[in-house]
Amino acid sequence: MSDTEIFPVTETELAALHARLEASAYDAGLCDIGYRVIDSPIGPLLLAATPVGLVRVAFEREDFDAVLNSLASKLSPRILESPSRLDSAASELDEYFAGRRRVFDLELDYALSSGFRQQVQRYLPQIGFGQTRSYKEVAQMVGNPQAVRAVGAACAANPLPLVVPCHRVLRTDGSLGGYLGGLDAKRALLELEGNAA
Repeated sequence: MSDTEIFPVTETELAALHARLEASAYDAGLCDIGYRVIDSPIGPLLLAATPVGLVRVAFEREDFDAVLNSLASKLSPRILESPSRLDSAASELDEYFAGRRRVFDLELDYALSSGFRQQVQRYLPQIGFGQTRSYKEVAQMVGNPQAVRAVGAACAANPLPLVVPCHRVLRTDGSLGGYLGGLDAKRALLELEGNAA
């Protein structure tokens, strides 16, 4: 048998090898960000986490490669596809989309936000499942009633959509406003939560 012959490897063997490499990379401190892609009713989602917690949820329309490149430049280039590290996040999102979860119990890493944007994003989980608030109401709740546009910018730049529910923030007239995942995704999430706009 020549050195150039290729031995077939099963998908199971490949997955086991990847899991061993993944564990070794984490044990050796060689990985700062783990990621995986999951399917959802609103399209594929990229999930990324640091040792602190979930740091990014991205929609396919954002271009996953661009998102990973952004994470590499803003946080760390030591990124590894790590499905098992994101099992909890994937499971909680599955439960949410199946209607069995109303509150996420995940550790979150807000490293991609700062200042007023982070303040707004930390407030958003207080808007309960099936509820909505206007940009103006959120500005009032975070103590800056004149910052309506800044609240809109914080929602538009939310690195953790769904888990940090910026989809629950609407215009004062009840119209949708914008959404990183697109208006169809925002509408679908509000319908899932029984609060169609």
